[in-house]
Amino acid sequence: MKRLFIIFLFLVVGFSSCTLFNESKSHTETQKTKRKVKHSELNRILYDKELKVVVDYNSTNYFVYKGQPMGFQYELLKAFAKDIGVDLKLQVSNNLQESFDGLNSGKYDLIAKNLTVTKERNQIIDFTEPLALTKQVLVQRLPAGADTLSQKQIDALLIKEQLDLAGKTVHVQRNTVYVQRLKNLSDEIGEPITIIEDTIYGVEQLVALVASGEIDYTVCDENVGLVNQKYYPWIDVKTPISFNQKLSWAIRENTPEWKAYLDEWIINYKQTSEYKYLYYKYFSGDRSSRIVKSEFHSITGGMISEYDDLIREMALSYNWDWRLIAAIIMQESNFDRYAESWVGAMGLMQLMPKTAAIYNIEDLSNPRENIRGGIEYLTWLNDVFKPIIIDKDERIKFILASYNVGIGHVMDARKLAMKYGKDPLVWKDNVDYFILKKSTAKYYKDPVVKWGYCRGEEPYKYVISILDRYQHYLNVLPDENNVSLVTLPVLQSSWR
Repeated sequence: MKRLFIIFLFLVVGFSSCTLFNESKSHTETQKTKRKVKHSELNRILYDKELKVVVDYNSTNYFVYKGQPMGFQYELLKAFAKDIGVDLKLQVSNNLQESFDGLNSGKYDLIAKNLTVTKERNQIIDFTEPLALTKQVLVQRLPAGADTLSQKQIDALLIKEQLDLAGKTVHVQRNTVYVQRLKNLSDEIGEPITIIEDTIYGVEQLVALVASGEIDYTVCDENVGLVNQKYYPWIDVKTPISFNQKLSWAIRENTPEWKAYLDEWIINYKQTSEYKYLYYKYFSGDRSSRIVKSEFHSITGGMISEYDDLIREMALSYNWDWRLIAAIIMQESNFDRYAESWVGAMGLMQLMPKTAAIYNIEDLSNPRENIRGGIEYLTWLNDVFKPIIIDKDERIKFILASYNVGIGHVMDARKLAMKYGKDPLVWKDNVDYFILKKSTAKYYKDPVVKWGYCRGEEPYKYVISILDRYQHYLNVLPDENNVSLVTLPVLQSSWR
């Protein structure tokens, strides 16, 4: 993929350079061409080293399982961001119009959802090469006692032909292509279909309502229906109501270099074993249904660990966001209360025995005591940095680095930043630069350094990992007041 990227940039730069020698073009036209290439969407993203993407929160595209972000779209985006060497900045919005508005206003560079390509949408956005093909299917319950009936008897009691939808009531999410397809289908069969446009529930919630018997019919994409059928084996998703349709990512109009690169990447990535494995993992394999059934699935179970309630309680008592504490625990111990590192750190928050002694902790494997000690240590670090670094978002980076490697090494890096003309109050590209340099003799032997050698790559990556995971938890987990996201608008999924 990186080779493809280099070739692509070579072609773009080469093309703009060739225009300089095209005598048929004026100097002004040539300058315009150069500016267009220089300020293209792709070049801006590469320059900023940041890809801003909006995804929807559901059981296949993006969710958290046992503390780790997962999902088909999420893993595709991770692979893409890695290939082009940029940071992935993910935001969640399950409101489709909001996503389109955010794309066209520049808030997002990409909409990574299972968007159906339609003529109407093509008038306001551009679509990439399709990531998959699927068709719309009717979701209905199997008849009572289906396990005692023959397949012929079951089929006789189900809607198997589109004509049989005449007079039926179908619930679908508002503003989706399912609505228009049902309207068209009603015209095609010459009979009314009652369409209930739901403004509260998303596609997967409507499937669940069919499974529970609260509604009789809904519509979803076939691949989504097959995943949900593994979770609800008593539903049927075999009746198509459309032909195959393209599912793609969306970008702003008039960004040809950006579209060309994305299209090329998608075409090539779809041929890899990685892509085939991802598709199998989320849409075909049995593992997806087992994950959805878990209490540690952020959507269906709402938990990331067995210690969630305790983390909430302890974090609230010290005025910390429980999701940040959970992100630290995930990084430190993977929620294993008996974890022990090679240097002797122990428990959920990997406290050293000397630190435990300071906070009067006798049993490091005791979850409550270990979390208390970790939070009290974080609170102490906050108290040290608070008068120095006023911005709390900036301060947390220094706190996290100090939690990982010790406050002495972080203070050394601040002194080096000051000496060499960097900002000692800013972490990224300033103090973190010298944390990395503390593994080099020139810097760890510098007269301003007190604590000597430091394997700086570890705290450097630690801060990035914690904040990245924390953002995922902010995206999908309940807030400090324990309000379940299941009741919030974020779950009004706009798949289509």
